[in-house]
Amino acid sequence: TPIRKTALGLAGLAVAGGALAGPALSMTTPAAVTPTAASASANVKDVEKGAPTKVLDYQYKAQENFYYCAPAATRIALTAQGHTPSQDDVAKKLGTTEAGTNSAEDTTRVLNTTGGKDYHTVAIPDGTAKPAEMDRLQVDVVHAIDANRPVVANIKGTATDVDGTPHSYEGGHYLTVVGYDDHGRKVKIADPANPNQSEYWMNTINLANWAAERGYSA
Repeated sequence: TPIRKTALGLAGLAVAGGALAGPALSMTTPAAVTPTAASASANVKDVEKGAPTKVLDYQYKAQENFYYCAPAATRIALTAQGHTPSQDDVAKKLGTTEAGTNSAEDTTRVLNTTGGKDYHTVAIPDGTAKPAEMDRLQVDVVHAIDANRPVVANIKGTATDVDGTPHSYEGGHYLTVVGYDDHGRKVKIADPANPNQSEYWMNTINLANWAAERGYSA
């Protein structure tokens, strides 16, 4: 079932560190079955057996206008896989307009048809992520990054990074996860909204709640 609807509480432009970040539309219907707490916990134990940290090489480029966050975040993910399309080309494939980009279903589709491989969409349909969804995100990030596949997340609202700096996108936003630490309990984010604050680390739990009512491509 497509996970698209009219933007929920779309606030137009969000201001992040003095940079404009365009709106991103919301997702409400799960794209995959939510794992049980037991299965999610078992999967976390599996990833904890692997390398504790990994960060991918990628090419950063800030979004070229206020509504190109999804094209920019998708392009960042593709550059880690050796593909460097223009943001305009990615925007056309995503169907991006000044109202934003519909959902992570679109970023998944374009990633898989523009050089990416094996991306799937995961929704976090409620207003707050459940523990199993937090564990699922941790596992998905580790598996994706280990496969040289950055994660593109569709987020909304405010979240705080590990340094205590808040990042606020009340109208919605897309960003890219390019690495992990502590077996995925922390993630490195490449944020196309503000080139002066283009990278930061965030607790995976905070990222999961940031993506609530939306989701991610992994």
